Amino acid sequence: MTKRRLGKSDIEIASLIFGGNVFGWTVDEKQSFALLDDFTAAGFNCIDTADSYSRWVPGNSGGESEHIIGKWMKARNNRDKVIIATKAGSDMGQGHKDVSRAYILKAAEDSLKRLQTDYIDLYQTHWDNEETPVDETLEAYDILVKQGKVKWIGASNLSPERLRGSLEVSKSKGYPTYQTLQPEYNLYDREKFEKLYQPFCVENNISVISYYSLASGFLTGKYRSEADLTKSKRGGGIKKYLDERGLRILKALDEISAKYNTTPASIALAWLMAQPTIAAPITSATSAEQLKALINAVNIVLDNDAISVLNTASSY
Repeated sequence: MTKRRLGKSDIEIASLIFGGNVFGWTVDEKQSFALLDDFTAAGFNCIDTADSYSRWVPGNSGGESEHIIGKWMKARNNRDKVIIATKAGSDMGQGHKDVSRAYILKAAEDSLKRLQTDYIDLYQTHWDNEETPVDETLEAYDILVKQGKVKWIGASNLSPERLRGSLEVSKSKGYPTYQTLQPEYNLYDREKFEKLYQPFCVENNISVISYYSLASGFLTGKYRSEADLTKSKRGGGIKKYLDERGLRILKALDEISAKYNTTPASIALAWLMAQPTIAAPITSATSAEQLKALINAVNIVLDNDAISVLNTASSY
């Protein structure tokens, strides 16, 4: 399978990333293992998670996803075969987002323990706290890289100004440089990324690994009315997509998926893979059938007409 390099790093990943936010939430440990087995058996090698997954579930405290992934890697003895991308910066009970030096260093140690590994391939700033100078956050990453506990770093929900400032500080002080950006980006949520981040990522050779690649499942076509929102635990976050533009996008996905004899989800992911700077979309599955449909996306090469139909339907 063709691999894509992340930024200027030595990390090479297949063109789809498994989103570990479902582990310990909508998928239990046994099913998580089965999904990861199928994903890696198909030739994929990157798993994205975070220390805060899945803290939002009643009874959970965070770290559940990392814990499951760590147990799976130990059981399969395959740490050297997978790329682990995790994150820090979320509120883990302290009452605020935190990217301070002390917090990042502690969060990394906690993640390493849960993952049962001695290094993280890609460590990402999950959420920012603009009261903390970017120098301080990057200094923490510098320490972790020099200790061998982190290989490369990435950013997620940083403002354009903080992202640019971070790259400037990394260059001036010799700190590690963000190699990836993980933004919300999909056929529906296009405008913010394309206007504020995409040109900067092209200019600075930052690879994009998008989250909410299927708009919380909306782009699968499963949700077409408010009555459909009860179909899953994620339904509550999908209502905002059920507007005229959202339904227009679903119609276009139906048209193109029929043309390619595949699913709307596969087409939505194939569209993402065709976009400039996208190294790999992050996507999740809760069943073998869902995963198979997502994996199929890497075999689809959309022609210019198909991309034009999707671009027009999702225009903003």
